[in-house]
Amino acid sequence: MTEGWDVIELASELTRRGEEFAMATVVWRQGPSSGHQGSRALITATGQLHGWIGGACAEPVVVREAQKVIAERKATLVLLGTSDQFGSSVPTGMTVIPISCQSEGAMQVYIEPVVPVPHLTIVGRSPMAHTLGDLARALGWRADVHDGPDFSAAHLNAHSIVVVATQGHGDEEAIEQAVSALPAFVGLVASRKRGEAVLGYLEDRGVPRNLLDRVSVPVGLDLGHTTHREIAVAVLAELVRRRAAGELVPEALVTPAEPRQARDPVCGMTVRADESSRPFEHDGITYFFCCAGCRAAFEREPAAHLIAREA
Repeated sequence: MTEGWDVIELASELTRRGEEFAMATVVWRQGPSSGHQGSRALITATGQLHGWIGGACAEPVVVREAQKVIAERKATLVLLGTSDQFGSSVPTGMTVIPISCQSEGAMQVYIEPVVPVPHLTIVGRSPMAHTLGDLARALGWRADVHDGPDFSAAHLNAHSIVVVATQGHGDEEAIEQAVSALPAFVGLVASRKRGEAVLGYLEDRGVPRNLLDRVSVPVGLDLGHTTHREIAVAVLAELVRRRAAGELVPEALVTPAEPRQARDPVCGMTVRADESSRPFEHDGITYFFCCAGCRAAFEREPAAHLIAREA
Protein backbone atom coordinates (compact mmCIF):
# COMPACT_ATOMS: atom_id res chain seq x y z
CA MET A 1 0.00 0.00 0.00
CA THR A 2 1.18 3.51 -0.83
CA GLU A 3 1.12 5.70 2.28
CA GLY A 4 2.73 8.69 3.98
CA TRP A 5 5.37 10.43 1.90
CA ASP A 6 5.05 7.71 -0.76
CA VAL A 7 1.76 9.34 -1.75
CA ILE A 8 3.56 12.66 -2.28
CA GLU A 9 6.22 10.93 -4.37
CA LEU A 10 3.53 9.27 -6.48
CA ALA A 11 1.78 12.63 -6.90
CA SER A 12 5.05 14.11 -8.16
CA GLU A 13 5.46 11.24 -10.63
CA LEU A 14 1.89 11.58 -11.98
CA THR A 15 2.34 15.33 -12.32
CA ARG A 16 5.55 14.79 -14.27
CA ARG A 17 3.66 12.44 -16.60
CA GLY A 18 0.87 14.98 -17.01
CA GLU A 19 -1.86 12.88 -15.34
CA GLU A 20 -4.76 14.48 -13.50
CA PHE A 21 -5.72 13.13 -10.09
CA ALA A 22 -7.28 14.15 -6.79
CA MET A 23 -5.71 14.37 -3.34
CA ALA A 24 -7.93 13.47 -0.39
CA THR A 25 -6.92 14.42 3.16
CA VAL A 26 -8.71 13.66 6.44
CA VAL A 27 -8.95 17.02 8.21
CA TRP A 28 -11.17 15.92 11.12
CA ARG A 29 -12.34 12.64 12.62
CA GLN A 30 -14.62 11.42 15.36
CA GLY A 31 -13.62 8.00 16.68
CA PRO A 32 -13.74 5.16 16.21
CA SER A 33 -13.29 5.99 12.52
CA SER A 34 -10.41 4.05 10.94
CA GLY A 35 -9.24 7.20 9.22
CA HIS A 36 -6.98 9.52 11.20
CA GLN A 37 -6.44 13.26 10.97
CA GLY A 38 -3.80 13.80 8.32
CA SER A 39 -4.46 10.47 6.56
CA ARG A 40 -3.99 11.04 2.86
CA ALA A 41 -4.83 9.25 -0.37
CA LEU A 42 -4.36 9.91 -4.07
CA ILE A 43 -7.20 8.95 -6.40
CA THR A 44 -6.78 8.70 -10.18
CA ALA A 45 -9.40 9.53 -12.80
CA THR A 46 -10.05 5.81 -13.27
CA GLY A 47 -10.84 5.36 -9.58
CA GLN A 48 -7.60 3.81 -8.33
CA LEU A 49 -6.83 4.77 -4.74
CA HIS A 50 -3.29 4.94 -3.37
CA GLY A 51 -2.82 5.61 0.31
CA TRP A 52 -5.23 5.36 3.23
CA ILE A 53 -8.35 7.42 3.85
CA GLY A 54 -10.52 5.10 5.94
CA GLY A 55 -12.24 1.74 5.97
CA ALA A 56 -14.72 -0.04 3.74
CA CYS A 57 -17.50 2.50 4.36
CA ALA A 58 -15.52 5.64 3.60
CA GLU A 59 -13.24 4.51 0.78
CA PRO A 60 -15.78 3.96 -2.05
CA VAL A 61 -17.52 7.24 -1.20
CA VAL A 62 -14.25 9.15 -1.29
CA VAL A 63 -13.30 7.54 -4.61
CA ARG A 64 -16.65 8.49 -6.12
CA GLU A 65 -16.43 12.08 -4.88
CA ALA A 66 -12.80 12.34 -6.01
CA GLN A 67 -13.76 11.34 -9.56
CA LYS A 68 -16.35 14.14 -9.55
CA VAL A 69 -13.70 16.58 -8.33
CA ILE A 70 -11.36 15.53 -11.15
CA ALA A 71 -14.09 15.89 -13.77
CA GLU A 72 -15.29 19.28 -12.47
CA ARG A 73 -11.82 20.51 -11.38
CA LYS A 74 -13.37 21.93 -8.21
CA ALA A 75 -12.31 21.09 -4.66
CA THR A 76 -14.86 19.93 -2.08
CA LEU A 77 -15.08 19.28 1.65
CA VAL A 78 -16.98 16.08 2.42
CA LEU A 79 -18.49 15.16 5.77
CA LEU A 80 -19.03 11.43 6.26
CA GLY A 81 -21.06 9.88 9.06
CA THR A 82 -24.61 9.22 10.25
CA SER A 83 -27.19 11.94 9.77
CA ASP A 84 -28.00 12.21 13.50
CA GLN A 85 -24.37 13.10 14.24
CA PHE A 86 -24.54 16.40 12.39
CA GLY A 87 -27.93 17.93 13.07
CA SER A 88 -28.18 21.51 11.81
CA SER A 89 -24.57 22.44 12.55
CA VAL A 90 -23.18 21.60 9.12
CA PRO A 91 -21.57 24.65 7.45
CA THR A 92 -23.02 25.87 4.17
CA GLY A 93 -21.22 24.54 1.12
CA MET A 94 -20.03 21.30 2.69
CA THR A 95 -21.04 18.04 1.02
CA VAL A 96 -22.72 15.79 3.58
CA ILE A 97 -22.88 12.07 2.84
CA PRO A 98 -24.59 10.00 5.52
CA ILE A 99 -23.09 6.55 5.96
CA SER A 100 -24.10 3.98 8.54
CA CYS A 101 -21.13 1.84 9.45
CA GLN A 102 -20.70 -0.39 12.46
CA SER A 103 -17.88 1.78 13.83
CA GLU A 104 -20.28 4.77 14.08
CA GLY A 105 -17.33 7.04 13.39
CA ALA A 106 -17.34 10.20 11.29
CA MET A 107 -14.79 12.27 9.44
CA GLN A 108 -14.24 15.29 7.25
CA VAL A 109 -12.27 14.82 4.03
CA TYR A 110 -10.92 17.62 1.88
CA ILE A 111 -10.65 16.53 -1.77
CA GLU A 112 -8.80 18.74 -4.24
CA PRO A 113 -8.04 18.29 -7.93
CA VAL A 114 -4.46 18.31 -9.18
CA VAL A 115 -4.27 19.43 -12.80
CA PRO A 116 -0.72 19.30 -14.23
CA VAL A 117 0.21 21.97 -16.75
CA PRO A 118 -0.19 20.81 -20.37
CA HIS A 119 2.89 19.53 -22.17
CA LEU A 120 3.02 20.70 -25.77
CA THR A 121 5.42 19.09 -28.24
CA ILE A 122 5.97 21.07 -31.43
CA VAL A 123 7.66 19.46 -34.42
CA GLY A 124 9.21 21.94 -36.86
CA ARG A 125 11.87 24.61 -37.07
CA SER A 126 10.06 27.56 -38.63
CA PRO A 127 9.59 30.91 -36.85
CA MET A 128 5.93 29.97 -36.39
CA ALA A 129 6.88 26.79 -34.50
CA HIS A 130 9.11 28.74 -32.12
CA THR A 131 6.47 31.45 -31.69
CA LEU A 132 3.96 28.76 -30.73
CA GLY A 133 6.38 27.44 -28.13
CA ASP A 134 6.93 30.93 -26.70
CA LEU A 135 3.19 31.63 -26.50
CA ALA A 136 2.49 28.31 -24.79
CA ARG A 137 5.20 28.97 -22.19
CA ALA A 138 3.70 32.42 -21.57
CA LEU A 139 0.54 30.58 -20.45
CA GLY A 140 2.59 28.45 -18.07
CA TRP A 141 2.52 25.37 -20.30
CA ARG A 142 5.54 23.15 -20.84
CA ALA A 143 6.61 23.35 -24.48
CA ASP A 144 9.34 21.54 -26.41
CA VAL A 145 10.30 22.27 -30.02
CA HIS A 146 11.95 19.50 -32.07
CA ASP A 147 13.31 19.64 -35.59
CA GLY A 148 11.64 16.96 -37.70
CA PRO A 149 14.62 14.58 -38.07
CA ASP A 150 15.25 14.72 -34.31
CA PHE A 151 11.65 13.87 -33.35
CA SER A 152 10.40 10.39 -32.47
CA ALA A 153 7.59 8.69 -30.57
CA ALA A 154 9.99 8.35 -27.62
CA HIS A 155 9.42 12.06 -26.88
CA LEU A 156 5.72 11.44 -26.19
CA ASN A 157 3.35 9.73 -23.79
CA ALA A 158 -0.43 9.30 -23.56
CA HIS A 159 -0.84 12.85 -22.17
CA SER A 160 1.23 14.62 -24.82
CA ILE A 161 -0.22 17.35 -27.04
CA VAL A 162 1.51 17.32 -30.42
CA VAL A 163 1.50 19.93 -33.17
CA VAL A 164 3.32 18.97 -36.35
CA ALA A 165 4.45 22.16 -38.09
CA THR A 166 7.13 20.76 -40.39
CA GLN A 167 5.30 22.36 -43.33
CA GLY A 168 6.42 20.06 -46.10
CA HIS A 169 9.74 19.05 -44.57
CA GLY A 170 8.98 15.49 -43.46
CA ASP A 171 5.29 15.88 -42.55
CA GLU A 172 4.58 12.21 -43.20
CA GLU A 173 7.41 10.90 -41.03
CA ALA A 174 6.53 13.24 -38.15
CA ILE A 175 2.84 12.31 -38.21
CA GLU A 176 3.66 8.59 -38.35
CA GLN A 177 5.89 8.92 -35.29
CA ALA A 178 3.32 11.03 -33.44
CA VAL A 179 0.26 8.82 -33.93
CA SER A 180 2.19 5.66 -33.03
CA ALA A 181 2.60 7.00 -29.46
CA LEU A 182 -1.20 7.44 -29.05
CA PRO A 183 -0.91 10.93 -27.50
CA ALA A 184 -3.89 12.90 -26.25
CA PHE A 185 -3.90 15.12 -29.35
CA VAL A 186 -2.16 15.41 -32.71
CA GLY A 187 -2.60 18.42 -34.97
CA LEU A 188 -1.06 19.12 -38.37
CA VAL A 189 -0.39 22.66 -39.59
CA ALA A 190 -1.32 22.34 -43.25
CA SER A 191 -4.12 23.11 -45.66
CA ARG A 192 -6.98 20.64 -45.78
CA LYS A 193 -5.82 19.47 -49.23
CA ARG A 194 -2.24 18.97 -48.06
CA GLY A 195 -3.48 17.19 -44.93
CA GLU A 196 -5.57 14.74 -46.95
CA ALA A 197 -2.53 13.98 -49.12
CA VAL A 198 -0.32 13.32 -46.08
CA LEU A 199 -2.86 11.05 -44.39
CA GLY A 200 -3.63 9.24 -47.64
CA TYR A 201 0.05 8.55 -48.21
CA LEU A 202 0.43 7.15 -44.68
CA GLU A 203 -2.65 4.95 -45.09
CA ASP A 204 -1.19 3.53 -48.31
CA ARG A 205 1.98 2.77 -46.33
CA GLY A 206 -0.04 0.71 -43.88
CA VAL A 207 -0.58 3.12 -40.98
CA PRO A 208 -3.93 2.08 -39.44
CA ARG A 209 -6.81 4.37 -40.35
CA ASN A 210 -8.00 4.61 -36.73
CA LEU A 211 -4.67 6.23 -35.85
CA LEU A 212 -4.81 8.66 -38.75
CA ASP A 213 -8.36 9.65 -37.80
CA ARG A 214 -6.90 11.08 -34.59
CA VAL A 215 -5.05 13.80 -36.54
CA SER A 216 -6.71 17.22 -36.55
CA VAL A 217 -6.01 18.99 -39.85
CA PRO A 218 -5.88 21.86 -40.38
CA VAL A 219 -5.14 22.60 -36.73
CA GLY A 220 -5.95 26.09 -35.46
CA LEU A 221 -9.03 28.30 -35.25
CA ASP A 222 -9.98 30.17 -38.39
CA LEU A 223 -8.87 33.73 -37.62
CA GLY A 224 -9.10 34.89 -41.21
CA HIS A 225 -6.09 36.15 -43.12
CA THR A 226 -3.07 35.79 -40.84
CA THR A 227 0.69 36.07 -41.14
CA HIS A 228 2.97 33.08 -40.79
CA ARG A 229 3.68 33.78 -37.12
CA GLU A 230 0.07 34.65 -36.37
CA ILE A 231 -0.83 31.06 -37.26
CA ALA A 232 0.72 30.19 -33.89
CA VAL A 233 -2.00 32.27 -32.20
CA ALA A 234 -4.71 30.36 -34.09
CA VAL A 235 -3.19 27.00 -33.12
CA LEU A 236 -2.83 27.90 -29.45
CA ALA A 237 -6.36 29.29 -29.39
CA GLU A 238 -7.70 25.91 -30.55
CA LEU A 239 -5.63 24.07 -27.95
CA VAL A 240 -6.89 26.35 -25.17
CA ARG A 241 -10.48 25.82 -26.32
CA ARG A 242 -10.02 22.05 -26.45
CA ARG A 243 -8.42 21.98 -23.02
CA ALA A 244 -11.28 24.00 -21.52
CA ALA A 245 -13.71 21.49 -23.05
CA GLY A 246 -11.81 18.56 -21.52
CA GLU A 247 -10.69 17.21 -24.89
CA LEU A 248 -6.91 17.12 -24.32
CA VAL A 249 -6.90 13.92 -22.29
CA PRO A 250 -5.81 10.37 -23.14
CA GLU A 251 -8.41 8.47 -25.12
CA ALA A 252 -8.82 5.94 -22.30
CA LEU A 253 -10.05 8.73 -20.00
CA VAL A 254 -12.43 10.49 -22.38
CA THR A 255 -15.41 8.32 -21.41
CA PRO A 256 -14.39 6.38 -18.33
CA ALA A 257 -16.62 3.43 -17.63
CA GLU A 258 -18.89 4.20 -14.71
CA PRO A 259 -18.91 1.31 -12.24
CA ARG A 260 -22.39 -0.07 -11.64
CA GLN A 261 -23.64 0.88 -8.20
CA ALA A 262 -26.14 -0.50 -5.72
CA ARG A 263 -27.55 0.45 -2.34
CA ASP A 264 -26.70 -1.57 0.74
CA PRO A 265 -30.16 -2.63 2.03
CA VAL A 266 -28.94 -2.57 5.65
CA CYS A 267 -27.15 0.77 6.05
CA GLY A 268 -28.22 2.51 2.83
CA MET A 269 -24.68 3.17 1.67
CA THR A 270 -23.89 3.32 -2.06
CA VAL A 271 -21.51 0.51 -3.03
CA ARG A 272 -20.09 -1.02 -6.18
CA ALA A 273 -22.32 -3.70 -7.66
CA ASP A 274 -19.56 -6.25 -8.13
CA GLU A 275 -17.79 -9.09 -6.33
CA SER A 276 -15.92 -6.65 -4.09
CA SER A 277 -19.18 -5.75 -2.32
CA ARG A 278 -20.06 -9.19 -0.88
CA PRO A 279 -23.03 -10.09 -3.15
CA PHE A 280 -25.88 -12.11 -1.67
CA GLU A 281 -28.89 -13.41 -3.59
CA HIS A 282 -32.36 -13.37 -2.05
CA ASP A 283 -35.58 -14.25 -3.91
CA GLY A 284 -33.77 -14.01 -7.24
CA ILE A 285 -32.33 -10.53 -6.56
CA THR A 286 -28.65 -9.90 -5.83
CA TYR A 287 -27.88 -7.43 -3.05
CA PHE A 288 -24.53 -5.81 -2.30
CA PHE A 289 -23.02 -4.68 1.00
CA CYS A 290 -20.42 -2.28 2.34
CA CYS A 291 -19.07 -4.73 4.91
CA ALA A 292 -19.38 -8.28 6.24
CA GLY A 293 -21.50 -7.06 9.18
CA CYS A 294 -24.20 -5.62 6.93
CA ARG A 295 -24.26 -8.79 4.83
CA ALA A 296 -24.57 -11.00 7.93
CA ALA A 297 -27.40 -8.85 9.28
CA PHE A 298 -29.26 -9.12 5.99
CA GLU A 299 -28.77 -12.88 5.83
CA ARG A 300 -30.35 -13.26 9.27
CA GLU A 301 -33.44 -11.14 8.55
CA PRO A 302 -33.68 -10.09 4.90
CA ALA A 303 -37.38 -9.27 5.06
CA ALA A 304 -36.93 -6.92 8.01
CA HIS A 305 -34.32 -4.85 6.20
CA LEU A 306 -36.25 -4.73 2.94
CA ILE A 307 -39.39 -3.53 4.73
CA ALA A 308 -37.39 -0.89 6.60
CA ARG A 309 -35.92 0.44 3.37
CA GLU A 310 -39.32 0.63 1.70
CA ALA A 311 -40.86 2.50 4.63
